[in-house]
Amino acid sequence: MNFEGVVTNGTIVLDNDAQLPEGTRVEVAVKAPPIVDESSSLGFMLKYAGIIDDWPSDMARNHDHYLHGAPKR
Repeated sequence: MNFEGVVTNGTIVLDNDAQLPEGTRVEVAVKAPPIVDESSSLGFMLKYAGIIDDWPSDMARNHDHYLHGAPKR
């Protein structure tokens, strides 16, 4: 059985006034990503994503090499 709805003031409100008995266990699958504002950690990081363009192309793989001198992978 599947239901759809929206989150309103922190509570899931089911479409079509669907009712479930009190205590019913449910599983929630989010269909769309939540809106990320700049006050969240993810929002802060996304604000700066892609603005550094002068790092080596293998920076992600070899960040320990570039930051701490470890051998390259």
